[in-house]
Amino acid sequence: MIELKSVSKAYDGHSVLRDINLTIPTGRFVVLVGGSGAGKTTLLKTINALIQPDRGTVSIDGVATHAIEPHALRRSIGYVFQDVGLFPHMTVAQNIGITPQLLGIDDAEIAERVEGLLKLVALPAGLALRLPSQLSGGQRQRVGVARALAAAPRIVLMDEPFGALDPVSRGKLADDYRTLHRHLGLTSVLVTHDVTEAVLLADRIVVLADGEIVADGVPGALLQGHEDPRVNALFDAPRRQERRIREVAGA
Repeated sequence: MIELKSVSKAYDGHSVLRDINLTIPTGRFVVLVGGSGAGKTTLLKTINALIQPDRGTVSIDGVATHAIEPHALRRSIGYVFQDVGLFPHMTVAQNIGITPQLLGIDDAEIAERVEGLLKLVALPAGLALRLPSQLSGGQRQRVGVARALAAAPRIVLMDEPFGALDPVSRGKLADDYRTLHRHLGLTSVLVTHDVTEAVLLADRIVVLADGEIVADGVPGALLQGHEDPRVNALFDAPRRQERRIREVAGA
């Protein structure tokens, strides 16, 4: 469904992405990990053309994204931000319904869709008329997910979507999104600094360093070790956590 061929991007002469080749089949949950400045968010934003590569092509279902009108491309791809980005002057229902409204969907269908999406992301229907400022951080992030799903996209991009939440809310929302991913048959691409989160969520993990893909595999295989020390350093944290939990449980 998503294909990047020889994608490169530089800012002021500094390479952020270097000759990236990546194919993501339909229905996969791919997580991008790597240190700060590795190129994760830049790669994510090339998929929906928020960033245009200097070289190479990005394709969705075999169609190059530069051949698609940007607004049409972005309305067909859900996007979830870390800071949610809800419109503060709009109610929850209006925030969720904004993209369907732009697509010309009638009010009755939008209302039905909002009701269904609130239920899907495990939020009470009574929140529909509240403003974002009246919600908790976890509730706002769930509204952000609902908004990303409002136009029934097949692809959802997520940039550190759970990073600002407390550990309990973060874990619950991550698990709930994984369930939604399977239930709706989505193709999901998520950026995170949390390698443990990546291991628990992903079908496949892509590791970036200095703008290059240095590892690409299933979580279990990458946990077993890798020839690149940068990859091993990233996956050492979840391995230490696992050992420590086993020690505590044994004690």
